[in-house]
Amino acid sequence: MKVALACDHGGFRLKEVIKSYLEELGVEYVDYGTYSEDSVDYPDFAYKAAKAIVEGEADRGIFICGTGIGISIAANKVKGIRAALCYNIYAAEMSRRHNNANVLCLGGRVLGEELAKAIVKVWLETPFDGGRHERRVNKISQIEENECGG
Repeated sequence: MKVALACDHGGFRLKEVIKSYLEELGVEYVDYGTYSEDSVDYPDFAYKAAKAIVEGEADRGIFICGTGIGISIAANKVKGIRAALCYNIYAAEMSRRHNNANVLCLGGRVLGEELAKAIVKVWLETPFDGGRHERRVNKISQIEENECGG
């Protein structure tokens, strides 16, 4: 699995922690920035990393801004992205099991490092359940097709 990482200045410190953690887990990643705590606009980095996922350059993504809200909104504007903002382990698990989320969004200013790592681990390891959930995810994709065009 290859993970696309993206953040703004508010998520930079946590992204660096997550990078080290991914290395510990043996998970390959590509860092799409930002690369410092200098103020930047999260949509720029969310878009770049989200495009990498939909174009097959990465399998999933972990995106981080101050709260995780803005970067999740931006990521979800890219056709084919299902970004889930998760503040706890249960939400991370369900975002994979029921929603087949391909992007995990985290809040760098609201999560402690250990909880963030636990969320990442569960999110990376949890499969999509399929079944009735696949039908629902397909309906989301159909809405996307209808509203955004093919």
